[in-house]
Amino acid sequence: MSPSAEVSTMIKAAVLDMDGLMFDTETLVYEIWQDMMDRRGYDFSIEVYRHTVGKRKKEVELFYLDRYGADFPYWELADRCRSTYLDRIAEDGLRVMPGLFELLDFLKENRLKIALATSTSRRTSELNLKITGTAKYFDALVCGEDVKNGKPDPEVFLTAASRLGVAPECCAAFEDSVNGILSAYDAGMTTVMVPDYVQPTEELLPKISFLCGDLSESVECLRPLI
Repeated sequence: MSPSAEVSTMIKAAVLDMDGLMFDTETLVYEIWQDMMDRRGYDFSIEVYRHTVGKRKKEVELFYLDRYGADFPYWELADRCRSTYLDRIAEDGLRVMPGLFELLDFLKENRLKIALATSTSRRTSELNLKITGTAKYFDALVCGEDVKNGKPDPEVFLTAASRLGVAPECCAAFEDSVNGILSAYDAGMTTVMVPDYVQPTEELLPKISFLCGDLSESVECLRPLI
């Protein structure tokens, strides 16, 4: 679609979020959390889970403690979720979001540098990239332990631009979450949103350069800018 936020520079690099944008990890994580919460008798739903999307674990912990009480065993459940997640993707693989390889191939064919910008740990991020055969596309990885401040702070996107050696204003940032778009926008990047679990609010729309239905649609948005 046409840009809503102003785009006034040529794009030389792309910075991609991972969960919910590149891979359908959030559906799997939700299913694991729903099962764990059901077994323990907690009132949990997809609407509750949406509040945790795109946030670092410390923020998620505070959300759950506020909702379920100070004795909620967040870290025990988070560790169990990770263990179950690893078992599931080892057995079943990981679903790639529609248009991902089309976008990555387009970026490489046009010699754009590519970075990952995720709040997920490096260990899990590298495993996801390896399983899906996408590691070869990336010139830099910025993961949860690489920054002090999580999204919506712009640190993760600014760090990615720095590692690529490209000015932030010459980068296109790809996100599926509200916090991700806020982070990329404050970093000064062209923002591309492909919503997954969370739709953009009216207040967020002016900060989205391109709102796309899937990643393949974003290729046509970028084509005139490179």
